Amino acid sequence: MKGIKMLLGALAAASLLFSVNASAQENANRDENGKVVRGAYETNKAFDNISINLGIGWNAGVNFGNKGKIPFAQGMGGLGVDLGVSKMWTPFIGARLNYHGFANSLEGKVDFNKRQHFLTLDLLWSLTDTFWGYKETRAWDVLPYVSAGYARTRTPQLHQNWIVGAGILNKFYISNRVDFILDLRAMIAKDDWYGLNYTGIGKFEFPLSATVGVAINLGKTNFDRHSSITPVVIPVPFTTEQYNALADKVAALEKENAALKDKIAALENELDTYKKLLTDGQTYVYENGNFVAVDAKAGAPITLYFDCGSSTLSAREKAHLEYFCDNVVNADTKLAVNGYADKQTGTARRNQQLSEQRVKTVVNLLKKAGATESNIETAAHGSTVQLFNGAAKNRVVTIEVK
Repeated sequence: MKGIKMLLGALAAASLLFSVNASAQENANRDENGKVVRGAYETNKAFDNISINLGIGWNAGVNFGNKGKIPFAQGMGGLGVDLGVSKMWTPFIGARLNYHGFANSLEGKVDFNKRQHFLTLDLLWSLTDTFWGYKETRAWDVLPYVSAGYARTRTPQLHQNWIVGAGILNKFYISNRVDFILDLRAMIAKDDWYGLNYTGIGKFEFPLSATVGVAINLGKTNFDRHSSITPVVIPVPFTTEQYNALADKVAALEKENAALKDKIAALENELDTYKKLLTDGQTYVYENGNFVAVDAKAGAPITLYFDCGSSTLSAREKAHLEYFCDNVVNADTKLAVNGYADKQTGTARRNQQLSEQRVKTVVNLLKKAGATESNIETAAHGSTVQLFNGAAKNRVVTIEVK
């Protein structure tokens, strides 16, 4: 009787946990619009989504009295094991071939002289995936099932019979390869299956079991949703009038395309006469439909200013020089570079050295921009020449195109 009470308590706890699970899973698997994702899913290959489960637990056999004489009597209990192989064809439907065996006695003790064996085929239905959408990593899946199969027992006489039943398989996610399982099962068989023929005992026995264990998942463990397929649109055949109209339109477009090709060829021939203008080093302006050569010389020299006592250009002055180089300087450009220092600060000797360093800085940058060193004339004037009024303006290097 103690084992029976334990099983009934486990069933009650499962009902409570299921109600909690239903609430918790409500938002477990929704799409971007908040709707539960339920399918459709592709059916996996034969050796995908296969699980091998092994469990151990407590069993009880219950006989209900008849004619009001014994309302609840003859409890049997003992230790049992489960070994099964299951296959899920879709996230919602699967099957399991399961062996369940145990040894017990009327006193609720393990007695290996009184052994029971069930071999059943269980039809599995994933309640959670059906109502809350498939999710491989869901913490808890509930799979009710119905079963039927063969029962065999020794008490110690041999008895055998067909047996049917139902149960709830609870799977708790550990990883995609391993699940913890709690299996609650109730079955029904004729009372002579136990070899019990006491006066007043009912005609049916009710074997109950609760086992815990692990399930090892083999092959591919998840399911893929069906990809969207754009339906093939078969056009309605053309009529003769439609075909002729389309053929005329194609002919007109081909004629127009030929005319465009001729125009492109004429423009390319015209362009050939001007290609040499890009490489002769002469500067041209476009006037009245023609390119006219002009003598383009740089105007006033550019000036690059340095900080007091420094021979390094600031970022702003470097940008000034880079713009000049991009638009004027090439390997053939002849340049004159002159360096200066202000006479209000430093000695004459120091100012001479400073102007030379400033010229060297600018020449190096011009060479990097493509100028030829032999085409660059340089002079460093120190503080002997003051081009401008004010000390800051005379800390300068000038560049002139010759």
